[in-house]
Amino acid sequence: MKQISRIALAGVVLAALTTAAQAGPCLTVILTGTQGGPSVFNGQAGAGTLVSYGDDSNNCGAMKLQFDAGRGTNMRLSQINVTPVQLRAIFLTHIHGDHTEGLPDVMMLRWYLKGPKIDIVCSADAVSTLGFTNSCRNYVSHIADAFLQSGEIAERRSEDSARLAGGPADLANVVTFDPKEERQVVWSSGDVKVSAIRSTHISGHASYRVDTPAGSVVIGGDASNDVPAPPRAHSTSDQVERLANGADVIVHSTIHPVLGPDRGSGFPAQSFYRQSLASDLGAMAKRAGAKYLMLTHLAPSLGTARHNRWNVPGGALTEADYRKAVEAGGFTGTIIVGTDLTTLRLPAK
Repeated sequence: MKQISRIALAGVVLAALTTAAQAGPCLTVILTGTQGGPSVFNGQAGAGTLVSYGDDSNNCGAMKLQFDAGRGTNMRLSQINVTPVQLRAIFLTHIHGDHTEGLPDVMMLRWYLKGPKIDIVCSADAVSTLGFTNSCRNYVSHIADAFLQSGEIAERRSEDSARLAGGPADLANVVTFDPKEERQVVWSSGDVKVSAIRSTHISGHASYRVDTPAGSVVIGGDASNDVPAPPRAHSTSDQVERLANGADVIVHSTIHPVLGPDRGSGFPAQSFYRQSLASDLGAMAKRAGAKYLMLTHLAPSLGTARHNRWNVPGGALTEADYRKAVEAGGFTGTIIVGTDLTTLRLPAK
């Protein structure tokens, strides 16, 4: 009988070891919002990307990192069965509203559900050339103000006094860094390392790279070239290109040449030039050796004849139009023209 028990136990141990050995590392990249700019179209959520890392046994979901949180982020996360409590950290590329409007919603629900504190990683205060200060720290510190002033926080605490008195701001551990010309590690946990680099869009803009045993992902945000307008070699960020060297995936905001000043849309030249052209992103992804290029924050959105307040010359664009632009840059890897909840898994199943 004892011999049989030993054999059975050995079988269980062997099975467990075999399962562990088969549970290889993996990651997923999910676009939680792809709307380009402050406007809204067809229910698209504001800019955001969820990078999850784990192994086959947990569906690549042991660690969930959210990059930017535009409006509707909570709704998109709920569609993939992710709650704000499950997020390990949130990273902001810059504090334009289309990338941050969903943060109070995410943090309020995390507070309501009594989740733990969370790191919110972003650049330190940055003074604009016009003299004002872009402050991620101030933004996060004040995300509870409306709920406090309305009485919402007091009302909810009367129902459950275990909720923190300061509301969602009390859950935020703001981690700031000074973006530099070369990448620096700004956050890490276990096998996951997140680096950042300075990039141009507005003062304080930063781009990120996530490195894991399953692969690496670059989140470019709205980065563009340091030279604000032509003549210039390309519209893409030289800093992001260095960050992306050897990465598997590049996720990047993009603008289509159809909105250019020479095409008659009336779209402001300054706004056009501070985004990266789809064709130039294709060339950058090729030079960096990326396997995948995920386009997000599309300007104009797929299927719309108007981008914000401006007509799209020639009418609405299709996925094929964006692919053609990227291919014109010479990229031969996998092109993903993003829509909300577009998902990429590494390694592919």
